[in-house]
Amino acid sequence: MGKARPPQKVKLVAGLLASDTALFARAAALLERALRNKVDFESRVADFSHTDYYAEEMGPGLKRRFISFEKVVDPADLYKVKLVTNKLERRLSSGGKRKINIDPGYLDLSKLVLFSTKDYSHRIYLRKGVYAEVTLFYRDHAFNPWPWTYPDYKTPEYKEIFDGIRNTYKKQTGHI
Repeated sequence: MGKARPPQKVKLVAGLLASDTALFARAAALLERALRNKVDFESRVADFSHTDYYAEEMGPGLKRRFISFEKVVDPADLYKVKLVTNKLERRLSSGGKRKINIDPGYLDLSKLVLFSTKDYSHRIYLRKGVYAEVTLFYRDHAFNPWPWTYPDYKTPEYKEIFDGIRNTYKKQTGHI
């Protein structure tokens, strides 16, 4: 019989999506305050052209930036981060439309997990309407996609970003 153990702490990350890149800094500052955790990494701003899913609500010319947070955290209650990001999205919206999409999740040595409020066959219910999805798994010295992984998360550029965050996490948790 297996013995239940506390989980390892994880690295909190968020993907930011907006046409107005000034919103990235504002959202990061609001997240730092709400989560009591400083941003320790910001990716370069990249074009987001993998889907037009957000275009009607958020407009054309969307840009993407990823951020991660300094302190590693217990994953037990991380569903609450999705509730926080939903509030921030509403706060930063205009005319009932989001101006920024904030996709929170976490990274550890073996995976990247994203949170969602939408259920699907590959998502696990956590609490309060929040689901978790393993979006990438780490094997053979690289992040790898699943069949359900979003197309942009399959790109070498994104995988390189998550590799860098993973290396920081390894140092923080003494795995180097």
